[in-house]
Amino acid sequence: MGRTRLRQVASGLAVGLLLACVHVLGARAHAQTVPTYIPQIRFNAGQGVVPYYEGWIRNPDGSFDIVFGYFNRNWQQELVIPAGPDNKVEPGGPDAGQPTYFLPRRQRWMYRLRVPADFGRKEATWTITANGHTEKVVASLIPQEEINERVVMSNGNFDTGVNDPNKPPTLTVPASLTATVTSALTLTANVVDDGLPKPRPIPAPRPTTTTGGQVNFGAQVNSSGGDRPRGLRLTWIEYRGPAKVTFDPAGPVPVTSEQALTTTAHFAAPGTYVVRAMANDGALSTTRDVTITVSGGSSTGSR
Repeated sequence: MGRTRLRQVASGLAVGLLLACVHVLGARAHAQTVPTYIPQIRFNAGQGVVPYYEGWIRNPDGSFDIVFGYFNRNWQQELVIPAGPDNKVEPGGPDAGQPTYFLPRRQRWMYRLRVPADFGRKEATWTITANGHTEKVVASLIPQEEINERVVMSNGNFDTGVNDPNKPPTLTVPASLTATVTSALTLTANVVDDGLPKPRPIPAPRPTTTTGGQVNFGAQVNSSGGDRPRGLRLTWIEYRGPAKVTFDPAGPVPVTSEQALTTTAHFAAPGTYVVRAMANDGALSTTRDVTITVSGGSSTGSR
């Protein structure tokens, strides 16, 4: 074999070895960059609040309601963010009636911004800064985003309800109240419904059996937090306020008669609050807001 041929063989071996090394290193690099499964991390506090654009509603007078919700990324932290630089709506703001008290997780259909009939192609922006995170949403009257009242009442069901005899509950609450931080305030709500839809029956617990000395418990059941109320129910939440409102009882309360339901509210600080009553029959809901002026005195009342 000549000297030239030896050089060609050696060069070929070197190139082959180099390509093999590149292939191995590339495979290792690829293996290191393949993402691995990471379970969702839940933060109790420290995260931001994301405003959501839910759609817009055409009003009989020609105006429009732009509907917003929000997503508080925290699982436990409830945030007070007054209207201003950290919680502003444009145009019409910074205070345009948006929530200033943010409950954990996803809250839909919470806020309506009314805009005039000549709003046209203009845009509305809601910006929220929480825990150092700034989030905003831009909304406009896009035809594909048009919704109606029934979509809101049914929590996103786009069925027209033409053949549905069910009507939303009738809910009556006082428009305004006064309270103090030293005494509990009694909130009264009257809820009337047509009885539709019929409440789903609560399934009976599965009996346990014993086979060969071993206990068989049957199918798995969810026992975390007890039974969820079924049928017509009433819930109070905080919409605006300088501090937390504690409701007793908290959460949805079954409505078993047409008698007025009472709930007590405790206020952590003086100021102006807005609390929201929500009556839900299992399919459709009705909401009403109550403005409460809380002072440090001892008198309570309504007007």
